[in-house]
Amino acid sequence: MELKAGDKAPQFTVSNQHGESVSLNQFLGRKVVLYFYPKDATPGCTTEACNFRDNYQSLIAQGIVVLGVSVDDEKSHQKFATKYELPFPLLADTDKKIVEDYGVWAEKNNYGKKYMGINRTTFIINEEGNIAHIITKVDNANATAQVLALLG
Repeated sequence: MELKAGDKAPQFTVSNQHGESVSLNQFLGRKVVLYFYPKDATPGCTTEACNFRDNYQSLIAQGIVVLGVSVDDEKSHQKFATKYELPFPLLADTDKKIVEDYGVWAEKNNYGKKYMGINRTTFIINEEGNIAHIITKVDNANATAQVLALLG
């Protein structure tokens, strides 16, 4: 089933880069930017993460929580977050449950080679835990501006 704006955001509890348990439920009452990215420390993913980092204070000032998700493990996330000084949680979805629940785990095609991976997607979840917006054409260098434009 494909998620759409207005749907209840699928719940999850998973570890972040510090081994701490993070649950979507803990952010009820706040807006959440849940962004899915293919792989730690790759050029596009680094650009996107650093854009959220560089604009993090303005997001926090508006009560917005930022959570990054990939299927990389805690150790990979820790290295990525440390190297680029990322101030927000990176969630380690190693069993692929979150990416499947959100419908972003899909067949990809790179130079004729087919493989399974994450379709870069950002979900904006409202204070009630419902999906308010879904960004499927993410502009890595302007990811924050895309989010803020939708939140008005």
